[in-house]
Parts: sequence; structure tokens; C-alpha cells
Amino acid sequence: MAKLIALVDGSIYSQSVCDHAAWIASRTRAAVEVLHVLGRRETASAPANLSGNITLGARTALLAELSALDEQRAKLAQKRGRAVLDDAKTRIEAAGIEGVTTKLRIGDFVESVAELEIEAAMVVVGKRGEAADFAKLHLGSNLERVVRSSSKPVFVASRAFKPIERFLIAYDGGTSSMKAVDHIARSELFAGLKCRLLTVGPETEESRKRLDDAQAVLRAGGYAVDTAVLPGQPEVVISQVVESEGIDLLVMGAYGHSRIRSLIIGSTTTEMVRSCRIPVVLFR
Repeated sequence: MAKLIALVDGSIYSQSVCDHAAWIASRTRAAVEVLHVLGRRETASAPANLSGNITLGARTALLAELSALDEQRAKLAQKRGRAVLDDAKTRIEAAGIEGVTTKLRIGDFVESVAELEIEAAMVVVGKRGEAADFAKLHLGSNLERVVRSSSKPVFVASRAFKPIERFLIAYDGGTSSMKAVDHIARSELFAGLKCRLLTVGPETEESRKRLDDAQAVLRAGGYAVDTAVLPGQPEVVISQVVESEGIDLLVMGAYGHSRIRSLIIGSTTTEMVRSCRIPVVLFR
């Protein structure tokens, strides 16, 4: 793993993003680049409606004052952005990670991530952003946009970091989950962790073969893998297994078996990210 991108915005999830990024970097020796994106709205001029009964001189003076305020607002936004990045860099380096770099971008969030992730192996993002801290069941809009557009694995940080020892792969035999299994088998990130492989649905000859094939790939990568096929609704069963077995990290495909290409994240994926209190790694 060459580099990972950690996305911070100053929300309560930013500290968790930093802690998880440090954990990933410590296991993979990846370089960490911390990114904060200022939207154009935060740095653009506010619309001024001066159509009322204002004299020309007063209007000119008011426009000049508004322009100065816009400039000050943009400078403050950039100053805050740099402070957010400095705090993140300090936190990650305090965890023993060296060579952390930071980048402040102005513009579209997804475009900025897409440009930087070309050289990255993973993107780390908080489950919810600054605007969604208190909407407990609402995912951050930037998270959904990143998962839809990113070609790299997306590590969705939970609200707070906890030591990770056991991970669960929710496996449906689709392209996304197959990609997850192949990645894990070759990745330093998951090495040494306890692995559970789960398929939810009717146990058929086909579903069992898919699961056995995935287990073989993981075993070839050095994992001792427990497998299970359990009946029921995927969202419900996965949540129950996460809770009952003390799973610390959930891995799944961003799109379900039936989705070749979609403009929305799979419904099971969305529900898992929303409801699970543990980090989730999503593969396209």
C-alpha cells in the first residue's frame, strides 16, 4: 500500500478518521495524506440584492463593504481549514506515523478526492460529516458520493476508534465482495486478524460453493477462516452477527450481487454503514 487519503472536515468524526488512518498506516507502512476540501460556497461571494431604493454612492459603498466581507469570510474559511489539517496531522503523528502530508483544496469534494486517489490505495472517511453529526441515522452526503465515485476501497470510520482484532466479510458472491476477498488475501492490513466469512440467504449448492471458493482464497493468503450460511434478511443477520460475535470491522461490497452498475449504493450496504457502530470497509 503506497498511500492512503484521510478526509477530514472538523466534525466529531475527524478524530476517528485520524485514528483509523494511523492504525492502517501502522499495519501497512502506507504514507498518509490528509485532505480537507472547502466547497465553493464557503469561499464564494454572497449574493447581494441591491435593487431597493439606494442611491448610487451608497450602493457603491455597500458593494465595496460586502466585497471586503466576502474576502474576509474566504480567508477565515481557509484559515480554519488549515487548522483542521494541522490538528489532524498532529494527531496522526502522535500515534507514531511519520511523514504525514496535508492538502487544502477549494472546489468540488468528489473531484478533489478523485484527483488525489489516483496514487492512493485506500480512502478513509467519517460515517457522517460536519452537517450530519446529530442526525444519527443520516449518512453524510460526501460519504455516499465518495463511495459511488471512488475506484479504491473506502474505509468508513465509526464515531470512535477501538482496537480491531476480529473482522467479518459479508459475502454474496458478487463482483464487489469477490474483490474484497482477493484484496484481503493479499493485504497486510488484515494479516493476523481473526476472519469470519458470512453469506446470508438460503443455503444452496451454489451459495455453499461460492463460500468455499472464497474461503480457499483466504486460506491461501494465510487466514484461518470460519464460514457460515445463515437464513434471513442480510441487514438483520449481519447486524446480529456483528453484535453477538464481537466483530470489530465489517468488510463488504458496495454493490450487491444483482447490481452490475448502479448510481446508488446497495440498500444492504447503506443499512450496514448506517446502523453498525463499527468501521466498515467497502469495495466496489
